[in-house]
Amino acid sequence: MRDTLGLTGLVGVALLVLAVGLLTAYDPVVGGGIALLLAGLGLIAKGVADSAMRTFGLK
Repeated sequence: MRDTLGLTGLVGVALLVLAVGLLTAYDPVVGGGIALLLAGLGLIAKGVADSAMRTFGLK
């Protein structure tokens, strides 16, 4: 996974998980909503990246 994301990406993922964990500990409903929001944004980003890769003929 470090090859794909790099050290900065791994730190970013760790910060996101920590932030959602802290928010969920404070208010589980809002934390769950934020987790779903981040998952949706991740899927959108993956779709855009896959589309760009197909456009350039790399996938």
